[in-house]
Amino acid sequence: MTFAENVKHVRIQLNLTQEDLAHELGVSFATVNRWENGSYNPSRLAKKTFENFCKLNNITSGENDEQ
Repeated sequence: MTFAENVKHVRIQLNLTQEDLAHELGVSFATVNRWENGSYNPSRLAKKTFENFCKLNNITSGENDEQ
């Protein structure tokens, strides 16, 4: 699963809007939107923040860096 697919999968599992997820991660709505569309790859820090968010919510991150 790509990072883009994973972000959308996690967001849907938690029943969050892109705006809600952006707020939870401390990024803009546009950033989450670009991640989901695959038009922007996150920094290592952003990926780590997302992974930690998944752990806190007991969601398994399925990202394997396939692009």
